[in-house]
Amino acid sequence: MTISGPEELAALPDDRLPALAARLRAQLIDTVTATGGHLGAALGMVELTIAIHRVFRSPHDAVVFDTGHQTYPHKLITGRAATFGTLRQAGGVSGYPSRAESPHDRVENSHASVGLAWADGVAKAFELRGEHDRSVVAVIGDGALTGGVAWEGLNNIGAARRPIVVVLNDNGRSYDPTAGALATHLDRLRRRDRVGENLFETLGFTYVGPVDGHDIPAACAALRDAAGLRRPVLVHAVTAKGRGYPPAEADEADRMHACGVIDPATGRPRKPPAPTWTDVFERELAELARERAEVVALTAAMRLPTGLGTLSRQAPHRVFDSGIAEQHALASAAGLASAGMHPVVAVYSTFLNRAVDQLLFDIALHELPVTLVLDRAGITGPDGPSHHGMWDLALSTCVPQLRIACPRDPDRLRELLRESVAHAGPTLLRYPKSTAGRDIPALARMDGMDILHRSRHLPLDVLLVAVGPMAAPCLAAADLLTERGIGVTVVDPRWVWPLAPALLALAARHRLAVSAEDGIADNGIGAHLITAAARTGTPARVHALGLPTAFIPHASRDHILSDHGLTGDGIAAACLDRLPAAARSLDPGDLVEESELPAS
Repeated sequence: MTISGPEELAALPDDRLPALAARLRAQLIDTVTATGGHLGAALGMVELTIAIHRVFRSPHDAVVFDTGHQTYPHKLITGRAATFGTLRQAGGVSGYPSRAESPHDRVENSHASVGLAWADGVAKAFELRGEHDRSVVAVIGDGALTGGVAWEGLNNIGAARRPIVVVLNDNGRSYDPTAGALATHLDRLRRRDRVGENLFETLGFTYVGPVDGHDIPAACAALRDAAGLRRPVLVHAVTAKGRGYPPAEADEADRMHACGVIDPATGRPRKPPAPTWTDVFERELAELARERAEVVALTAAMRLPTGLGTLSRQAPHRVFDSGIAEQHALASAAGLASAGMHPVVAVYSTFLNRAVDQLLFDIALHELPVTLVLDRAGITGPDGPSHHGMWDLALSTCVPQLRIACPRDPDRLRELLRESVAHAGPTLLRYPKSTAGRDIPALARMDGMDILHRSRHLPLDVLLVAVGPMAAPCLAAADLLTERGIGVTVVDPRWVWPLAPALLALAARHRLAVSAEDGIADNGIGAHLITAAARTGTPARVHALGLPTAFIPHASRDHILSDHGLTGDGIAAACLDRLPAAARSLDPGDLVEESELPAS
């Protein structure tokens, strides 16, 4: 059974709803096991989403989903069942809400905790325009309530008395079990323990629940009652993450919150996964913690995805999960560092954006020894614009005192993590979401930089500055250019920020310097190199390759990098486009002898 939209759902007899739920759940399992995506979270939302669309009239009524990974059932109900097989593929259905896909997707958010503020704003607009027949519904998971901005939303909604229905999808988890005192309070409410105050009622909400979020009639009745009250109401719906799929229900780690391509029968990858950058970090951090008693780790509801699992098992008292609260994690790390510890804060690159204030003023201003480890930096691929980790270099290079390292390979990740933990001030280490690949040896180390390639018996034509994982495509480009008789040097700065003076000097010795990075070109390492050359009067002609200042749609990482010229072919082509003019404008007498550089 499939439906074409919420209107058709509203017309279904009650006795056909269980069959619809079963069909939606089967389609979720079939598709997500084939494409990868957020499976466990979606499976737990099937009946509750049916109830929401049964009671409310989207898009006339505004349904705001706080965390986008809850919305797969919503997509199936709102007309995307026929195309759902293209989930997270280039040009296909987005893994998060998308206004371009459907008017039912009001908010494209996929960073948790902001949905209540959105709902507050929409309700204000409806009130100001006299549109009193339009309801506002905010659907938020219990894990997202651990974020501070969610409590700002509850505080404002409860005080203003606007008729907003907050649907709390309580499955006891974000990735890990929900952290903090809130989890204890929700557990008491689930057990219908009426001893003590109900926190939501104290904040000005009428509390409805707990209701079984998998009981469609009960959920519909609770939502209708809430809508009829015309004041702030919180409907506490209890659901089971991963419901209806045995491999997810049996997954103690995170109920198969997200998965790659797997065998639907077993829930396991069809072939053993290759080691990732996260795997390398996880092993090295655990080893460092055994050696150094001051090393502790923090994360924001991402303990396993960011590689803290081994250390959690080895020394659970040295791993701290703040819940979905990056600001708290970084400020708490500052406190730890001020008291003699060396915190390693492991977060996804895209979520660092939420705690820039703490990075700037709590950590950097105090010159504290805190190491930030940014997983999923650069292009993440199928998760789309809000999850690409392409903003971190642009944001973090404006932070005084901060040193930034970009490892090119597993050995450099291990090496740079150790150097970070040994440093007396703030450091940041970033790596992508991909397999770690092979180690790339250096010909020589000069002033802390690694020389990876030098064309033999050719002039100093092009310097390729490889930022982290761009080393492999830069080396491929060097081979292509060398075949055309163009001399190439490839350098990996290792510590990309602050810029090493030796990097400027090396750029000045070549006809053209081209940087390549998987961050924003106009505000990244290459842009800073251009500025530094101009400011110091360095005779260097520098071009920056990277990503545009734009929101890049979902596709595979390789597809996106290729589209933006960050491959061997693309980098070589960029050099060829710019080299003739650079070569004509440079007096050969400006070049020093190439014998000072190692030849490959």
